[in-house]
Amino acid sequence: MAIDVMNRFPSTPILTGTKEKISVSDFKAKKQEIDGLSFESILRKKLSDPGELKISKHAGERLKQRNIDLSDTQWQRLESGVKKAGLKGIRESLIMVDDVAFIVNVNSNTVITAVDENEDKVFTNIDGAVIV
Repeated sequence: MAIDVMNRFPSTPILTGTKEKISVSDFKAKKQEIDGLSFESILRKKLSDPGELKISKHAGERLKQRNIDLSDTQWQRLESGVKKAGLKGIRESLIMVDDVAFIVNVNSNTVITAVDENEDKVFTNIDGAVIV
């Protein structure tokens, strides 16, 4: 019994005709043509400016329950810590701002939870820490 492969993957485009050949030097030139930026510079820009830091619903609840209020300066330090973590390749980071510890998913730029000085301080599933 034959399997109809084309109907199993309808979203897969069908390539027809001859394949365009590209030389290595053409490929390198095209790679650097993207808006005049190399992949490395695009990646560095994204890591240095990941967008607005978000607070998850869980973290928002914890901040409210624990009466944790951040000043503008503390918020800026938290954002700075997240950027530093991203530049070091950290994915799940503990960020310390004064006496408050934040667990941040750096890839999604989201604060996952927050703990102040009155809580037990046991942190799991992190791969780096930043103290700002």
